Amino acid sequence: MDAQDLPDVPDTDEAVAGRIDEALVRRLVADQFPHWAELPVRAVEVGGWDNRTFHLGDAMTVRLPSGAGYAIQVAKEQRWLPVLGERLPREVPTPLAHGRAGAGYPYPWSVYRWIGGRTARPERIDDLTRFATDLAGFLRALRGVDATGGPAAGPHSAWRGGPLATYDAETRAAIGAHRDRLPVDAVTAMWQAALDANWAGPPVWFHGDVAAGNLLVRGGRLAAVIDFGCCGVGDPACDTVIAWTLLHGPSRAAFHDALDVDSATWARGRGWALWKALISLDNPEPAKAAEARHVLGQLLAEHTERPLRRVDLAARAPKRVAAAHRAQQEPAGG
Repeated sequence: MDAQDLPDVPDTDEAVAGRIDEALVRRLVADQFPHWAELPVRAVEVGGWDNRTFHLGDAMTVRLPSGAGYAIQVAKEQRWLPVLGERLPREVPTPLAHGRAGAGYPYPWSVYRWIGGRTARPERIDDLTRFATDLAGFLRALRGVDATGGPAAGPHSAWRGGPLATYDAETRAAIGAHRDRLPVDAVTAMWQAALDANWAGPPVWFHGDVAAGNLLVRGGRLAAVIDFGCCGVGDPACDTVIAWTLLHGPSRAAFHDALDVDSATWARGRGWALWKALISLDNPEPAKAAEARHVLGQLLAEHTERPLRRVDLAARAPKRVAAAHRAQQEPAGG
């Protein structure tokens, strides 16, 4: 399936997202869960793109999807997070209540138990290699959960866990749009190698968005994994992307070894990371564009297995690359 064939499901409804505030949350809670109506509501410190998240008292959070493309994930998380949470070695979100549309808000929503911690950054992690090993252990445990009846890759997962070829047209368009900034032959070869590394195993559970913002740290160690909106059963290669976005050198090697995946899965993981980096090169936020350039450099260095002589990824006048359903998944808090 090509990117242009993806279902026409909007990611974020700006009109709806613009109305999501503390007052709306108070009305929804008061109408549907009056026993919590007196609890204070305040926005979380680090907001998100796909969901808007608010503290409800000191022990709960309310998550409201910002568009129809994210609202389809609510029932899945309500159904499967309790199952997964019982079988995983780190904390994951625990659904406490399932809200419905109301008070002018058109989507289902959730109340979760609050998980304390700070999002993963190198300066917050005591030992990045140990962190990588802990994360690999979590992902191995996730793969080991019985996948019977689990949700196959589809719109709810932004096609994570499905064929990487879904994003072939978009990736090649991005390569073409940035050909004056990229070693085109090397990038194209890496992408083709990822496409050729077919998934032939049985479907297994994947998280779908293993990003630093969805990994919580306490006491310098991995404490929790949050935001399972893109989870499902299928190819777990998408969960290796963190190897190039957060890890490096010894920590990346430790993650690879502890994760226990074959070379084809690792190659597809590089493909997922490459796709996301390429479509993020023109991100209007300078920090995100810089991160995309960094990730691309990491991928190329590993793929070629030699230092790059020159990769001209310096910021230039942006070229807008049309992206069919980029499915940008940003962290929304615990």
